[in-house]
Amino acid sequence: MKIREHDCVVLTADLPGEKLQAGDVGTVVHIHGEGAGYEVEFMTLTGQTVAVATVLPAQLRPVSQRDVSHVRELSAA
Repeated sequence: MKIREHDCVVLTADLPGEKLQAGDVGTVVHIHGEGAGYEVEFMTLTGQTVAVATVLPAQLRPVSQRDVSHVRELSAA
């Protein structure tokens, strides 16, 4: 399945520099080089941006019909 701008995606790898974990959900805000990389915005459930990260295709996947939401609290800065 092709990932497009504004699609919801799921991280498949931790991004420790951004304090993001595999399983976190974000929204694609920009696509680099026809899918060579993605800018993904990650937000809290109240709409606060946590990070905008450059993510490689191997580090994410599209949301599927079988995915279930799960909540985790961010660690203190």
